Amino acid sequence: MEIILFLLLSYILLSVSLYFLFPKAGEAGWKGLVPLFNFMVMARLVGRKPAYALWLLFPIVNLFIYAYLCIEMVRSFKKYGFLHALIAVVYSPAIFFYLAFTKEEKYDGPTLTKEREFHEQIEDAREKKNTRQLQKLEATNPYKKSAIREWTEAIIFAVFAAAFIRMFLIEAYVIPTSSMEGSLIVGDFLFVSKAHYGIRTPKTALMIPLLHNRIPLLNRESYIANPDLPFTRLRPFESIDRNDPVVFNYPEGDSVYVTPGRTFSVYDVKRNQEFLALVPKQYPLTLRPLDKKDHYIKRCVAISGDSIQVIDRQLYVNGKPAENPKNIQFTYQVNVPGNINTSQFEEWGISKEDQRRVGPGFMILVLSEEQKQKLQSIDPGIQIMPFDVADKRNNPNPNNLFPYDTAHFGGWTVDNYGPVYIPKAGVTTPLSMENLAMYRRVIEVYEGNKLEVSNGVIKINGQVANSYTFKMNYYWMMGDNRHNSEDSRVWGFVPEDHVVGKPLFIWLSAKDGKIGNGIRWERLFRSASKN
Repeated sequence: MEIILFLLLSYILLSVSLYFLFPKAGEAGWKGLVPLFNFMVMARLVGRKPAYALWLLFPIVNLFIYAYLCIEMVRSFKKYGFLHALIAVVYSPAIFFYLAFTKEEKYDGPTLTKEREFHEQIEDAREKKNTRQLQKLEATNPYKKSAIREWTEAIIFAVFAAAFIRMFLIEAYVIPTSSMEGSLIVGDFLFVSKAHYGIRTPKTALMIPLLHNRIPLLNRESYIANPDLPFTRLRPFESIDRNDPVVFNYPEGDSVYVTPGRTFSVYDVKRNQEFLALVPKQYPLTLRPLDKKDHYIKRCVAISGDSIQVIDRQLYVNGKPAENPKNIQFTYQVNVPGNINTSQFEEWGISKEDQRRVGPGFMILVLSEEQKQKLQSIDPGIQIMPFDVADKRNNPNPNNLFPYDTAHFGGWTVDNYGPVYIPKAGVTTPLSMENLAMYRRVIEVYEGNKLEVSNGVIKINGQVANSYTFKMNYYWMMGDNRHNSEDSRVWGFVPEDHVVGKPLFIWLSAKDGKIGNGIRWERLFRSASKN
C-alpha cells in the first residue's frame, strides 16, 4: 500500500512540476496536469512527434520511454551532465521543479532537433575540410561525452535492460535435482518465458538487479521486502495445460532456513523432527515475499477443477488414467547374479543420483521403462522388481504427505494417494472438520482469510462457515521421477499467482551440473516442454 501511495504522490508532483515548467517552454501550464497529454507535449518539446508518447500505454516499454523523455526534457534546458540525467530518471519531479523555479534556467528548444543540426554542421565542416570550423565545433560540442561516461551509461543501460528482460520476459533457470529426470536432468540450463502464462509485476520493489533471492558468497537475501507492490498479472498468451512443465514459486517457501546443503521450509521442520538436526542454530528463519520464493519446476498433471488420484503408481485424472510422461521413472530393486558392467549407466541416463543403494548382489535404481529394458539386456538372470516404497523404511511419514491429517486422510502413500479435488476460482466447496486440512492453507495463506476453529466450529473472518468459494485457480504438480520428487503430494496445491513461466528450451547442459565435467552436446537447444 505504501508503494502505491508513493507512486501516486510522485505522479501528482510530476504533473504539478510540469504545470510550472511548461510556461518556460511557451506552453500553457494546464497541459502539464492532463494525463498522457502532458507527455505528448513533452515529446514535442524535446523534438519528437506527440504520438511518440503513446508508447507509454505499453507495459514494460513505457518505463524506458518515460526515462528517455525525462532525460531529453532536462537536456532541452541545456542540462547535459550525467548527474542531471540520473536525477531525471530516478526522480524527475525534483529536477523539473528546480528548472521551473530557477530564473537563470531557460528552455533552449527541442534538444533532439538542435543536436541533429549541430552534428550536421560537424559533418558539413568535415566534408568541406574546414579544419578551423571543425575544431571550433568540437571544442564547443555540448553533446560530447567522455569515454568514462559512455562506458558508465552503457553498463547502466545494459544492466537495466537485462534486469527488465529477466524480470518480465525471459529468465535462465538450471535444473538442480533429479525430480524431473527422464525429461529434464541435473545440469540442464533452460530459458523460461514469463510472458506465455501472463507477465507478473514484481511484488518486491527494492532488489539487487539480476539476482533472485540470495547474494553469492555473502549468503544474504538480495532484496528488501518492504515496501512492496500489489500483485498484477497481464493477459497470458496461453493457459496451462495438463502435462505442461511449469516453473513456479515454491508454495511453502515463505518461511525458510537456508543452509549450505539445501533450503528447508519451516513447515518441513515442523512436520519432520529429523530435519532439526540439519538446521543448525546459526541459520535464522528467513521470511520471503511471493516473488522471492525459490523456483521449482514440475509437470502440471492436473488443472483447476480436476480431481486426481494415484492408484498403484498410476495417476488418474477425473477418473481416467492420465497420460504418463514418455520417460516416467520409478524406483526398482535390481537383483544381479554376479558382478555386472555398469560403465554404460551414464550413457543410458542412469546417473549417480539414480543409484540409490548398491550392495552385494542387488541395487536400488531409479529407472524408466527404456532403461529397464537396456539393463535387462545385460544378463537374462537380472531380476527387476518394483521397489516397495510403501514400506515404512522407504516411504515418507504419512504425516509428511499433504494434507498432513492421518485421522481423515490416513493410509495415503506416494503410490496410492488421493482422491484430491483441485480448487477452481468461483467454485464453492463444503467445509467441515473432515476436509478442512485439505483447504486450510488455501483459505488462510494463499487467499488471505482469517480462519479459526473452536470446538469443531469453523469461522472465516469471524463468520461461521460451512462452505468456501475459492478466489483463485490452483494446479497439481508432480515430478517425472515419481519416487524422488518433492511435489504436490508433499506441499499441496500451487496457486495461480505462484506460476512463473513456461520452459522454452535447453541452452546448455553440463554433466552432473558442473561444466568442468563436460557438456552434453546432444541436449543443446532441445525443447524443454516435451512430454
